[in-house]
Amino acid sequence: MYLNEGERIDQLYADDIQIIQSAKVFSFSLDAVLLANFPSIPKRGTIVDLCAGNGAVGLFVSRKTNAKIYQIELQEKLADMAQRSIQLNQLEEQMTVYPIDLKESLSKIKGDSVDLLLCNPPYFKNTETAIKNPNPHLAIARHELHTNLDEVIQTASKLLKTNGRLALVHRPDRFLDILECMRNYRIAPKRVQFVYPKQGKEANILLIEGIKDGKTDGFKVAPPLITYDENGNYNPETHRMLYGN
Repeated sequence: MYLNEGERIDQLYADDIQIIQSAKVFSFSLDAVLLANFPSIPKRGTIVDLCAGNGAVGLFVSRKTNAKIYQIELQEKLADMAQRSIQLNQLEEQMTVYPIDLKESLSKIKGDSVDLLLCNPPYFKNTETAIKNPNPHLAIARHELHTNLDEVIQTASKLLKTNGRLALVHRPDRFLDILECMRNYRIAPKRVQFVYPKQGKEANILLIEGIKDGKTDGFKVAPPLITYDENGNYNPETHRMLYGN
């Protein structure tokens, strides 16, 4: 009753969450797990997951809170997968998916009301020379075809209440762009963590958190997170996020 052709059910054991995936449409990556474990999760209130994909980030966060979770996803197939995963995990009373463009978010969610906004946005700028995935679902998820960093952070600022927090996962080469956008839309950068695939390699993932209308001082750089050890096995912290203790 839950699966369409080409879909499968995977499990994040750490949070006891089952999630519907599809190699042809969308599958979550480690980025989603890292983002769900990066900020402090409010116990109550309102959480929004922008660019929700198949719902991974919101689903992983749901076990940590009683807050209402709203997910915004442009692609109808991905939003449908997210909705069926909500049903699969019996989270209908806590979670709601809106299959809309993020620019329409305020038609569904009251402005200045959100306690935490999470976003795993498209990473790559939409340039003429950019090589895009031939699969349209993956291309939209990875490239700024229907939205961009500026629009994501502007929308986040409109949704967040004063002292509400924005948490993003992105690429390190967009770090300066992210800082500029956050400042432009009244979000004070507060904490950043760089994630490295292995010891001695350059960072390949960036996690950053900011506070709407927060003070501009007190910026912190968290200790580095290294995904794999020298043998290609998950390091203890990454293993804990995926499989629990």
